[in-house]
Amino acid sequence: MRIDKFLWSIRFYKTRSIAAEEIKKNRVSIGTSAVKSSKEVKEGDTIKIRKNQIDYKIKVIQIPKSRIGAKLVPLHIQDVTDKEQYELLKLRKMSQDYYRNKGEGRPTKKDRREMDEYVGNDIDSDFTDWDDFFGETDSEDGNED
Repeated sequence: MRIDKFLWSIRFYKTRSIAAEEIKKNRVSIGTSAVKSSKEVKEGDTIKIRKNQIDYKIKVIQIPKSRIGAKLVPLHIQDVTDKEQYELLKLRKMSQDYYRNKGEGRPTKKDRREMDEYVGNDIDSDFTDWDDFFGETDSEDGNED
């Protein structure tokens, strides 16, 4: 099976074209050599993949016939990625949780909605009738000055 199709079928990439692009950018290699999309994958190969600034290593156990479900992936590959790589990924995610301190810069869309919810409801309920607000009353007998 071609390597781009293999990486797509084990759900490492969402589409086959994305897998082919990553291979073109030399982010995928078998052993120590970079490969082309047409490279055939065999059982026992170790594939090194650079994704999200992490070097993943997977060992091919079995070649699937077509795209497989997520639960069946462990039957076809074995993850031999270093634990240090996963720790790096966890640290990066933790450092990117919140990038700005409260009160700095423009409000985000979420902040804006919270402010509108807090302020907006009180104003709308207080000023529903403008005639009452300005002190004017409707005279029923039709006398206007």
